[in-house]
Amino acid sequence: MPTEKPLTYRDAGLDLDVYEQTLEMLRPLALRTHTPRVLDGFGGFASLFSLDYNARLFAKNYRHPVLVACTDGVGTKLKVAMMMGKHDTVGIDLVAMSVNDCLCTGGEPLFFLDYLAMQRDDPALAREIVKGISDGCMEAECALVGGETAILPDFYQPGEYDLAGFCVGVVERHRIVNGKSIRPGDLVLGLASTGLHSNGYSLARKVVFDHARLSVDKYVPELRQTVGQALLEPTRIYVRAVKHVLQYYQVKRVIRGMAHITGGGLVDNIPRILPPQCEVVVRRGSWPEPPVFSWLQRLGNIPEEEMNRVFNRGIGFVMIVSPYYAESIQRQLQEDRVPTYIIGEVRSGQPRVVFV
Repeated sequence: MPTEKPLTYRDAGLDLDVYEQTLEMLRPLALRTHTPRVLDGFGGFASLFSLDYNARLFAKNYRHPVLVACTDGVGTKLKVAMMMGKHDTVGIDLVAMSVNDCLCTGGEPLFFLDYLAMQRDDPALAREIVKGISDGCMEAECALVGGETAILPDFYQPGEYDLAGFCVGVVERHRIVNGKSIRPGDLVLGLASTGLHSNGYSLARKVVFDHARLSVDKYVPELRQTVGQALLEPTRIYVRAVKHVLQYYQVKRVIRGMAHITGGGLVDNIPRILPPQCEVVVRRGSWPEPPVFSWLQRLGNIPEEEMNRVFNRGIGFVMIVSPYYAESIQRQLQEDRVPTYIIGEVRSGQPRVVFV
C-alpha cells in the first residue's frame, strides 16, 4: 500500500547533506599528510600518487621498484574506545597495523587509505577518528590519500563503528628483506612495544570487564593509570626508526629479517620469516615487560603459554641482524627513542621459537 509521505534517504537513516559536510571537515586532515607526490588532492573516485617526483627533495630514482601492499583493522580494541568515549587514538592503531607490516619487507610506506563504517552520520565522531588516522600517517611519513565513509544504519548499533586500513609501500627489488639470509649466529633485536598494541583484546576484555568486572575509569595503582588508559594506549609506529637503520646500511645486508609482533606473539610471528633449519632462542627476562601484561595474567589466571601466543609481552617488532652490527643498530634505534634489546639468537633447528 503506498505511503502518504514520500520516503527519502534521510528517512532510511542517511542525511546526504550531513554526509557531505563530514567529508569536507575531513579534507584538511588528509591534506596535512600530503607531499607533492600526491597528484590529485582529495575527494575523487581514486587517488593518484607519483612513484617518483622530479624534485631534489622527493626524487627517489628507483631502479627496480616493487610495490608492497598491506591491510588490517583495529579489532575489538574499538570496543574499549567506545566504552571510554575516546576515539582520537584508534586511528593511530589502524595506521600502525599496516605500516609496521610494510616495514617487514624493507619497504617504505607511501600512502594509506581508510574505511570507516558508522551507524549514523556523526561528523564530530568521524573527525575524531580520522584525526587519529592523520596523526598516524604523519608519524609513519606516509600520505592519507583517501578512503571511504559508509553509513550503515541497520548494520551497527548506535555508537558503534568499524575501521579498516590499507597501505601501499615500495622497496627496491635488491633491497627486499625476506628472511632468506637468516643464519645461525644472528642476533634477535626486540623493539619495545607500548603495551598490548592492537591484539588480544577479545581475551583482555573478557578478563577485565567480564571476569574482574572492572570499569574503564577504575584506577590501577600498579599501572599508574586507569583501566581504559592502559588498554587504549596506541600501537607504536616503527617506521621512522627502522627506515633510518635501513638507509644507513645501503650496501651491507646486515638486516636479515624483520617481524611485526601481532596476534600470535613472538611464538607465531618470528617463524614466518625463518628459513629451514633455523630456530630462534629467546631469553626470558632479557627485556623489561610492561606491567599491563603481568596484571592481565594475574587477573585472569592466564597460562604462560597462552600469554606468549596471544600478546606481544612488550616486544612489538623484531629485527634479526648480523651479530657484528647488532649493538650499532641497537644504538641507532634508541636514538630514535625506540628502546631496543638483544633478546635472543638464531640457532640450527626447525623454524620455531624456543624460550630459555
